[in-house]
Amino acid sequence: MISGPGVALENPAGVHAPAGQYSHVATVAAGSELIYFAGQVGARADGELEHGFEAQVRRTFENLFALLEAKGLSPANLVRLNYYLTAVDQAGELRRIRRDYLPDPAPATTALVVQLLDPAWLFEMDAVAVRPLA
Repeated sequence: MISGPGVALENPAGVHAPAGQYSHVATVAAGSELIYFAGQVGARADGELEHGFEAQVRRTFENLFALLEAKGLSPANLVRLNYYLTAVDQAGELRRIRRDYLPDPAPATTALVVQLLDPAWLFEMDAVAVRPLA
């Protein structure tokens, strides 16, 4: 088990090892504040969408990190991530890219293959972070 600011990330015995970079369980300490971040996509601050899957994923992480910073948080405060891909064959590339942004152990994570609201979007991510209050 690894503990961060207000969170414990773990992969308990008796369950298979994670199939990727994520933790099976994220426990938030009592007296902590949860902050929910809406789905982010690979658009720059001027609203222009990055071109290509890798560029969109990288911009999406950068957007999330900017939101974390605006709340006085860091990636270490993340407890939950949801990834939305548009094709199953993007999963390997996503795993490669996210290692540049997330340390091990990574938060509890789910990845889904979906049709996104805008056909130009190739990736979307939402998140939950924790802020210890004590």
